[in-house]
Amino acid sequence: MPKTVFSLALFAAGVIMEALFNLFTSLVGVFQALLNLVVSVVLVLIPWLPLLGWLAFFSLAVNWSKAWPILRRGGILGVLLLMVVAVLVWGSVAPPEGGKHYLLGLAVGNFTGKFVYVTMLTCMALMCGSAQLSGAFGSLAVFPEAAAEDDHDHHGHDDHGHDSHGHSPGHGYDDHGHTTHAH
Repeated sequence: MPKTVFSLALFAAGVIMEALFNLFTSLVGVFQALLNLVVSVVLVLIPWLPLLGWLAFFSLAVNWSKAWPILRRGGILGVLLLMVVAVLVWGSVAPPEGGKHYLLGLAVGNFTGKFVYVTMLTCMALMCGSAQLSGAFGSLAVFPEAAAEDDHDHHGHDDHGHDSHGHSPGHGYDDHGHTTHAH
């Protein structure tokens, strides 16, 4: 009888060891599959990182509540000029192989293709601003208000013993050395 109990215990230990070995090899297989998944996702995302960085910058780092009024007052002309310069420089520095871009099945010239790309990037940046102004980013795109600056700054110095910076009153200067204006 003791031999059968002993043999049953050995058999049970062997079954348990085999199960633990199968569990270990399965876990190793799961970790290998997860590693392969992470590597595959990274390899897919790497070419898109510049565009994702562009979108993240214009979505979260630009204060569009201050930028829109500037663009409306004529700043858009500066953006358009920067676009033209970007097209000219990019087209000169990096012409495509064969001299043509293929966009939506069309073969377009070097500068035309670069113009399309730069226009798309600019439109994406403006759409990021629109999304930020709509509140779509919530607290991610909250910018602290700058403290109001004093209009009559004393330029970091005090009187040093002379009140009117060497100008006598009545010579067109106020007591801070700035010219006075008739109202």
